[in-house]
Amino acid sequence: MSEKPAAKTFAPRLHVLLARDSSKAVIIRRGPSRKTAVIGWDRKDDTFEVGQWLNGRIYERRCDLSPDGKHFIYFAMNGRWDSEVLGAWTAISRAPYLKADGLWPKGNCWNGGGLFTSNKSFWLNDGPLGHKTTREAPGLKREAKSPSAENFGGECPGVYYPRLQRDGWTLVDFQSGGSGGQLVQFTKRVSDYWSLVKIAHATTKQPVGKGCYFDEHALRNENTGETVAQPDWEWAEVDGSRIVWAADGKLFAGKLERKGMTRTQQLFDAASVSYAPIAAPY
Repeated sequence: MSEKPAAKTFAPRLHVLLARDSSKAVIIRRGPSRKTAVIGWDRKDDTFEVGQWLNGRIYERRCDLSPDGKHFIYFAMNGRWDSEVLGAWTAISRAPYLKADGLWPKGNCWNGGGLFTSNKSFWLNDGPLGHKTTREAPGLKREAKSPSAENFGGECPGVYYPRLQRDGWTLVDFQSGGSGGQLVQFTKRVSDYWSLVKIAHATTKQPVGKGCYFDEHALRNENTGETVAQPDWEWAEVDGSRIVWAADGKLFAGKLERKGMTRTQQLFDAASVSYAPIAAPY
């Protein structure tokens, strides 16, 4: 009897939120599929702190970090529909931990999550099915009006695309109704010579190892028009004078000089993080 081929394994998926007004950041590490870790990153000295794990899914494109990096709003699902959180919920915690200061059970995966409008205020992505309120987040005010004038629907793009635009990305192309979904292109200027290109996919025909929402990236030379694809980058951002990106479960940084990328270095390997129960210090 022939043996079954071993199942293909994939590196942890990484998505990162950078605080706008501080050096703080949060890495959302997914993998295996039903386990998620939140990891704190201080970009000032590139140090890392494992916050907490969740036995469930965090929808990273419906999350946000307050401008000062102190609070984290996230939408999560564990499928325990008869629990206090109703199986899917939005929470506000103290980054990089998950223990909820504010908790809004939802009971479904339509909408959810939200955006910070300041260090002291936030918008909850409620949608027509709404949330229940278990407890409000102390010292934080909930704003009723969406901070975005555009409506990108009830799932991940409804939070993700406004977050990108707020954080300096320009939406330059929106294609809908093609093969399996949407292709939305954003760009962000890096220097006089280069721009970072992000192509956000929303599709039912995703490649093996990708979710229905995933991003592609490229670097574009603004003088020559040349585009340099970065097929391994699953997340990328401009961080001051450098580019930071995630690929193969690792976090990297590099400098973009006139002739291209230099001084590339690996900052963190998320595969080195294994599940452990961690209590929040509050």
